[in-house]
This record gives sequence, structure tokens and C-alpha cells, in this order.
Amino acid sequence: MRRREFITILGGVTAAWPLAVRAQQPAMRVIGILSPDTPASPFVEAPRVGLQELGYVDGRNVRYEYRWAEGNFERLPDLAVELVGLKVDVIVAFVTAASLAAREATTTIPIVMAFVNDPIGAGLIASLAHPGGNVTGTAGVTAILFAKQLELLKEIMPNAKRFAVLSNPANVVFQAQQVREITAAARSLGIELQLLEARTPNDFEAGGHR
Repeated sequence: MRRREFITILGGVTAAWPLAVRAQQPAMRVIGILSPDTPASPFVEAPRVGLQELGYVDGRNVRYEYRWAEGNFERLPDLAVELVGLKVDVIVAFVTAASLAAREATTTIPIVMAFVNDPIGAGLIASLAHPGGNVTGTAGVTAILFAKQLELLKEIMPNAKRFAVLSNPANVVFQAQQVREITAAARSLGIELQLLEARTPNDFEAGGHR
């Protein structure tokens, strides 16, 4: 995802706020940020920095409401409902699971998705050209890269017959796409896969893979 493209989309959403409302400045606009990550994540700063370049300064004419799942994807639906309850003007949702949670929580508040692999397959939008509904944003191409990554590994280690794949089962939609694509590629390359799961860093320490 290109940062400039994402900020352009988000800026377009803010520019689309009703003219009558924007004329009431210095009204404070509220942007909700929904992420499965932690406050230490560098990615969620992109909206704040980019919108500041467009004249939306934190604390002056825009305010941010952050909701972090801190690695617990199951919290995303409740966090999305919290943002809707705060009557934010737009929700920026990072990754597919957060975008789906936001879409389930509201059909009226604009949602800008980011780091979403297959928004059409996930049911977030009708098409790239005409998203429809209240969801817009950027679409990634990471699903088609999984097979290529496996092919490159095979080229580097031609004698290798077994590879491990680590996924987070809590990120249901994205991980299902990952496993599906890489499993198909492994069959065509004659590679055996060992599928491992980890939800939190503690799973690595405890050896709780399956």
C-alpha cells in the first residue's frame, strides 16, 4: 500500500463531509482508528501525519479516537461498536478483520480500509471500480504473492522438501487466504508444508503451535 494513495483516499473522505458542517468551523471532526495492533505500531501514524499535511491538525480541527485490540482480534467487534457509539465522523480500519468489524458496526459512517488483501472476496465492497456502501480504501495484492514467495524459497533451496508456514488463526479471513494460496503452490512444487499457528508472542515461548 502506498502511503500517499491511502492519505489521498482519506483526505477525499474528509473533504466529502457536508459543506454546511465544515462551514461551522472550528467544529472538531473526529476520526476513529481501529487496529488489531498496539499503540507502538508505526502504521497508524500515517493518517495523522498525512492529514496534517492537508491542514487537519490534531487538537485544532480534528481529534483522533484510537481503539487497539493489542493482538486480540476477537476484541475488534466491540471496539468498532465503541467508535460508532462515540459518533466519529470516519473510521480508519487496519486489516481485513478490523474493516469487517467496522462494517458490521455501521452502515452509515464512512470506513476507510487499509492493508486489506481481498476486499471483494471478504465482502467489504462490490467491486474496485464501484465499492458501494460505506467502505472505501486500498486493496493489497499479498494473496497472489504467497505462491511467489514459496517459489523463490524453492529456487534458493532446491533440495528442500518441507517448509513451515506460520499464521495467526485469530485473523480468520486473511490467514485462510494465505493458507489456501500457499497450499496450492506447495502441491504444484511438490513441497510438504508444516502449518503452525500462533496468536500471541507467548505461543512462541510455550511452544503452543499446532
